[in-house]
Amino acid sequence: MIDTIVLSLTPDTYQISEPDKFKPSARALLSQNKEARMHYSSIISKQNGTKKELLKGIYKPHLTLAYHRGVHGAIELLLKVELSLPKLLYGNNFNELQYKDFKTITNKLAATLATMGVIVTAQTLTHAPVLAIHYSKNIPLTDGSTPYHYISKIKEANVRLSLDTNQTDYRNEGHSYKWHCNSYEVVFYDKIKDLEKAKQSSKRAMEKDNELQQHLFKKFQKRHKLEFLRMEVRLNKRVKIKQLFKTLNIAANLTFKKLFKPAIARKVLLHYLDQLERNRSPLLNFKAVDDKAFLAQISFNNPTITPKQAMMMLGFKRALEAAPLRELKTIIGKNKPQSWYRLINDTNKITLPMMHNPFKEIRKCIEKFKTNKLIKGKNS
Repeated sequence: MIDTIVLSLTPDTYQISEPDKFKPSARALLSQNKEARMHYSSIISKQNGTKKELLKGIYKPHLTLAYHRGVHGAIELLLKVELSLPKLLYGNNFNELQYKDFKTITNKLAATLATMGVIVTAQTLTHAPVLAIHYSKNIPLTDGSTPYHYISKIKEANVRLSLDTNQTDYRNEGHSYKWHCNSYEVVFYDKIKDLEKAKQSSKRAMEKDNELQQHLFKKFQKRHKLEFLRMEVRLNKRVKIKQLFKTLNIAANLTFKKLFKPAIARKVLLHYLDQLERNRSPLLNFKAVDDKAFLAQISFNNPTITPKQAMMMLGFKRALEAAPLRELKTIIGKNKPQSWYRLINDTNKITLPMMHNPFKEIRKCIEKFKTNKLIKGKNS
C-alpha cells in the first residue's frame, strides 16, 4: 500500500496557530506586510518530531513552510506535509494499510497537525495535491529463506532506468539494494536488519524515523523462520507520477484520496518487478550439473543454435557467475555498447529448460496484495 506521502497545502487551506513551533519562527513568512514577505521569501521554516518523541511512540509529520510555485503555477506560501501513513496510524510500518483506513488516517493527521500548531480539516487533507508518494509491500518470508538471498538475485539484474541519471546502491553488507534516479527510486531491503542498522546510526538505515520502531527489535530477536523483505517504489516528483500513470493507463487525479488505492499500489510495484525480471538474464536461473550438461541442454532445446553460439552462451554464463551484468558491462561492454546489447538480446532469445523463478514469492505476495497486520505497535 502507501507508506510515505508528501502533501501540498495552499495558504487558503491551512492556518498556522503557533508559528513559533517552526524553526525559524514562521512569523516573518506569515507577515501581512508585502515588503516583509518579499524580504523573507527565501526563508524555509521547518517543524519535525524529535528523537525523544519518537522513542516515546509519538509520531509527527515533517512540515516545511516556504514560498514555492504550486501545482497550479502560482508562487504561494505552501505548507508541505511529509509523513509515513502506517507509522502515523500504527506506530510502525510492519503493519500495512487498507483502503478502509483512509478516513481514520485523515482524521488522525488533522488532529496531529493541530498539536503542531497547524489547523487544517480532514476534508482539506482528503483532496490535497500529492507531490510525492512511496508505494510499498512487506514480503514475509517464513520458509527459512532470507532477504539477503533475494537481494543478491536482484543485484544480478541489468536494470537500465532510462531518461534519468541513475546509480545503484548495494549497502549494509548486501542487506539492501537501491536504484536511484533523479525522480524516483526502487528499493529492496531487509526490514529487520534495517532496524538493527538504525540502532547503530540512523544514517545507515534505509528508513526515516526508525527510532519509533526500535522497541520491536527485541521481539524479532525471538522469531523463528520469520524475515521481512521490503519493496518500495518512491515516486519523488509529481511529473514522474504523471508519466508513470500514463504508461500504466492509471486514470487518477493526483490527490490524496485518489492515490490511496491498493489497486494502484499493486500495479506500480508489479511494473517495476516486471522490469527487474526482464533485465535479469535467464541464464542465471538455469542450473546444470557441469559445462557438458549445459551444452547438451542448450543444443537440445535450441536445434538451430550454432556451435559458436552455444560456446558463447557457456562463456557468458560462466562470466555471469563471476560478476553481475552491470559490472560485466563496465569491464567488456563499454567500448562497443551495440555489441553488448546484441549479446544480451541473443541470450534472452535462447530457449531453456524449466527453470526456478527466484522472484516467485515476491510476485505472489504482490499479486495477492494481502494486508499484513503482524506487529502490534505502541500506537495500535
